[in-house]
Amino acid sequence: MDTRNSIALAMTGASGAAYGLRLLQCLIEKGEQIHMMISKAAQLVIAMETDVKISGTPKEMQEQLANFYAAGQGQLHVWGKEQWHSPVASGSGCPRAMVVCPCTSAFLSAAANGTSSDLMERAADVAIKEQRKLILVHREAPLSAIHLENSLKLARLGVTILPANPGFYQKPKTIDDLVDFVVARILDHLDIEHELLPRWGEQP
Repeated sequence: MDTRNSIALAMTGASGAAYGLRLLQCLIEKGEQIHMMISKAAQLVIAMETDVKISGTPKEMQEQLANFYAAGQGQLHVWGKEQWHSPVASGSGCPRAMVVCPCTSAFLSAAANGTSSDLMERAADVAIKEQRKLILVHREAPLSAIHLENSLKLARLGVTILPANPGFYQKPKTIDDLVDFVVARILDHLDIEHELLPRWGEQP
């Protein structure tokens, strides 16, 4: 399978692990090939905020997540922070899009300043230089002038800044409804069809 038609998904240590895991589930259900990166801090947040338990090597986490979400054979690849042979590290094989969900302010800064200290940061740098779709689901409040300046710098480079900021016009009844609102907006920007929630003006 051509890795250039895949999607990279990175999870950092910001609160909001449910957003990233729900997005992963939806991408798997849609048959997308996924290259995933999970920071150590993200693993801790996932354990704190959800019932999903992942640990061990990237290969072991890949097996755990693939089993949990019923991924197809070879559909999900989990990479460690120093696995530089991953396709996401090179412009010649980078995915068509990358989503960082949730995205910390530290990662926002790294992306804005072009640092590549690990595979996750390198993947974002590659997405920017190759003019691929890059979506940062920033989870922070309040925002300092530094956060706003970094966001503006990235937006001017074509990066989509999509805060984890759910709406309420769909009259959510559960936390899952709020999570789905944000994930639906991410899928919209990936041009992936979904039925997670009615669109504005549509009947439920």
